[in-house]
Amino acid sequence: METAQRVGFIGLGIMGRSMSYNLHRAGFQVTVWNRTRSKMEEAAGWGAQLADSPREVAELSDVVITIVGDTPDVRAVVEGENGILAGAHQGLVWIDMSTISPATTQQLAKTAAERGVRMLDAPVSGGDVGAQEGTLSIMVGGEAAVLEEVKPVLQAMGSSIIHCGAAGAGQTVKACNQIMCGLNLLGMVEALTLAKKAGVDLDTMIQVTSKGAAGSWALSNLGPRIVEGDLDPGFSVQFQQKDLRIVLEEAERLQLPLVGTATANQLLRSVQAHGGNEDGTHALITVMERLANVKVAPGDE
Repeated sequence: METAQRVGFIGLGIMGRSMSYNLHRAGFQVTVWNRTRSKMEEAAGWGAQLADSPREVAELSDVVITIVGDTPDVRAVVEGENGILAGAHQGLVWIDMSTISPATTQQLAKTAAERGVRMLDAPVSGGDVGAQEGTLSIMVGGEAAVLEEVKPVLQAMGSSIIHCGAAGAGQTVKACNQIMCGLNLLGMVEALTLAKKAGVDLDTMIQVTSKGAAGSWALSNLGPRIVEGDLDPGFSVQFQQKDLRIVLEEAERLQLPLVGTATANQLLRSVQAHGGNEDGTHALITVMERLANVKVAPGDE
């Protein structure tokens, strides 16, 4: 693939705005569309071409990437009257980097194939920092040959690109990732609460435990934010809950009990009930503060 290849990008949220810019920096010709026009104007500032619809993005691109909120949003931008499939040409590669249902992904891959479009599901992990730095972990489902063809595109956004299997496998691995993210998050806020209640310095606790078997991305990256009183989102409670809903729906389909995941989901629902829908997932600390009657995050009064 030549670096001049045309890449379309749909979805300019917290993740997409940085990912699309990294594609531009890597030398790709980037065409963007977003439901909120102001975010497109921001992309125009760094050189993106603006499209009027997902259909136009497909018409102007060799590869189209989507990263939008939820399963219905993906369906809308792909199957709608002015969606990607309406403007697709034979051989177009569509890479869905959203986090959606594995079962729906398999259905969409079949629908796309009927229109001559080759689909990869390629959800990501790494949060806003990974998106900004181009170091995302990308888990890919679909044909291995298609992945090899578009790997330079993905390498502009991620440092780990792993083929997980057939269509839907990337989404299944992402569901596994979100199980562990939810439980690591819960373990981290419980540990911080114990340290605070016992009078141990929080920075010291994080420094020590992050170097051993208890270390996790949540502890190293979100723990210090909590100590500083910064609950701003790198990844919001709203979207974490969407992901856990997908996990629990898949678990129901498979008749699989996921007790820890269900607990994390319910505790995050308490964050939502207290107005924290748009906060970062580490706002889970506020639930522990209420349960334990102790303040951990400064300024969280």
